[in-house]
Amino acid sequence: MRLSPDTAGRLPSDISRFSYERDHQQGGIVHFGIGAFHRAHQAWYTDLAMDTGDKDWAITGVSLRSPSVAAQMNPQQGLFTVTERSAKGSRTRLMGAVREVLVAGTGSAALSSLLAAGETRIVSFTVTEKGYCRAPNGSLDLDLAAQGSFYPVLAEAMDVRRESGVQGFTLLSCDNLAQNGQQLHRLMSEYLTARAKHLLPWFEAECRCPSSMVDRIVPATTAEDRSALAAQLGMDDEAAVFTEAFTQWVIEDDFAAGRPAWDRVGAQLVADVEPYETAKLRMLNGSHSALAYLGLERGHVFVHQAIADAEVRTLVERLMREEAAPTVSAGPEQDLERYASSLMERFANPALNHRLEQIAMDGSQKIPQRWLDTLAEQARRGRSCPAILTALAAWLRHVRQHQRSADDPLVPELRRLWQQYGSRDIAQRVFGSGGLLASAWQPSQEDLAFLMTDLSRP
Repeated sequence: MRLSPDTAGRLPSDISRFSYERDHQQGGIVHFGIGAFHRAHQAWYTDLAMDTGDKDWAITGVSLRSPSVAAQMNPQQGLFTVTERSAKGSRTRLMGAVREVLVAGTGSAALSSLLAAGETRIVSFTVTEKGYCRAPNGSLDLDLAAQGSFYPVLAEAMDVRRESGVQGFTLLSCDNLAQNGQQLHRLMSEYLTARAKHLLPWFEAECRCPSSMVDRIVPATTAEDRSALAAQLGMDDEAAVFTEAFTQWVIEDDFAAGRPAWDRVGAQLVADVEPYETAKLRMLNGSHSALAYLGLERGHVFVHQAIADAEVRTLVERLMREEAAPTVSAGPEQDLERYASSLMERFANPALNHRLEQIAMDGSQKIPQRWLDTLAEQARRGRSCPAILTALAAWLRHVRQHQRSADDPLVPELRRLWQQYGSRDIAQRVFGSGGLLASAWQPSQEDLAFLMTDLSRP
């Protein structure tokens, strides 16, 4: 038996569930990238908001590439469960906020119609860093943007809305990009400038791109997870997600046509997201990437195993507290020392089984905002960051050792640089002036010597 509206009534009484009438909720949100993180985070908040009486914010998910999520969710008419795990136990809730999942390509006509409709007031994104189709210098790569990204279909929908007098929508990035709203606005503007320049004035006047910071650790669901849950539920949930109890969502309160009452259920609506966003990118995400590459190199599989390794833990604590935290201009209610302590506790949660390989994916797209921005800020202060440099060396070794399997769009170019320059000059060619990942951080001779020494060791 599989979870569906027809079988949901047979769920055990200890499974919490929504109380609103799903059939009476109109759609209000289209979400690109409806993976496990979205279901455990934005959909979770939206479900709780609708449970307080908020109406007409049901979500239609969009998968840009794989039909697998549609195959998980559509037979269940969008129903799924979220299980929060901690050392003290777990709790499971049935979620009803998602209506259906469209697959770009096969569902392109329905998607275009939905995006053009006035009922769609928010278009949100968890497409990962590489989903924004940025070139290494941060500008929009128009060739990539034309290959199955969200830009063309959004531009088409904007044109229809403009012609028919429908108001604009909010484009809400929920990905780990510094100033993600501003970046999305800039990249969308670059696309329109190149492909539909007549839409730029309408986009500027009618649409909004608020920044947001999202925080919840959501490991990939395994077959073992689903099997254990099926025994608990008495039925299969192919769309189930598993996460930690902690969750945070900080959103710039700037919307074109309203928003769900996310603030009623724990989200923070603020004027400036930057302090929260910077702390998360540099302290949490930066530490996560360090754990991934250092941990994998030492034979660990999960985050909680890597953080229990004394040598790795020492480096991560130094990265978080001594290198990243001092570069964050904390907001009025932010306690960075307490935040660092909570992160260490969350990393050590043995119930999550968060795989290091999952975090290690797409490193070239992640480390600029997770590590290079910190390096640049500390360099301006005349300080070095040995923990981040050690992690950078581990990433470069990871790319070299996993050239065929590393999931990263720049692997072909990184492979070429490794073959051509070797450990002596690879760092300069990747991070130096004119390098593949050149940024505001220009490595000093001492930095390059540190990296060369680390990369040369067996």
